[in-house]
Amino acid sequence: MNQGPVKKAKVSEEDETTILRKIDGIQTEIDHINEDASEEILLIEEKYNGLRKPCYDRRGELIKNVKSFWVTAMVNHPNISSILDENEECECLHSLWKLEVEEFSNIKSGYKISFHFSPNKYFENEVLTKEFHLGKEEGPHSKSTPIKWKEGHNLLKQLLSRPSNTRKRRNLEFKTFFDWFTDNSDPINDEIAELIRDDLYPNPLQYYLVPDVEIEGDGQEEPSGDEEAEDDEEDDI
Repeated sequence: MNQGPVKKAKVSEEDETTILRKIDGIQTEIDHINEDASEEILLIEEKYNGLRKPCYDRRGELIKNVKSFWVTAMVNHPNISSILDENEECECLHSLWKLEVEEFSNIKSGYKISFHFSPNKYFENEVLTKEFHLGKEEGPHSKSTPIKWKEGHNLLKQLLSRPSNTRKRRNLEFKTFFDWFTDNSDPINDEIAELIRDDLYPNPLQYYLVPDVEIEGDGQEEPSGDEEAEDDEEDDI
């Protein structure tokens, strides 16, 4: 039975002001409790980051023995794959043998992503690092290792020299891996960095093992041409 809107109790204007002030005071108490909870959650997260690190290190030692592990996981990732240019994807990033994400000691202040490369024909660097400093004191900013491109193999320069209609489009911007890596214009809203930190790095195996056969939304494998032909023959009988 619909009883309609609840009617307010009649109180004087002075009494209502007093009540609202008390409600505001209680809300302030709640906000302080939430702040304390956030601080404790950060301490717990820092503790478990320390416990995860030896596991990540052991996993990394095993991964380096699997050929093209990281580039395969990145290619199979539904979002990160959108910034992989064909040349980088097929050649340069195959020399990526280690990817590492490290939270700063105060996890609110930021993190860094390190890409370790074996010798390749594109650049001299063994490690490329992108750091995200998110603390309030200096203001949010990020910085990337300068890439020491070898002569004639600057992939970023080659990208910018292409006609615009041949570049890959992502979120209204033309992006490739190295375009993203060198772009430090908006560290707060860097979706690719967040995907690497929070999704790819914690469990890359789920993307490395993505099957070649596409799975339909109902969980069934898409039938091959031969299977479809057999189905047609059965229908004709």
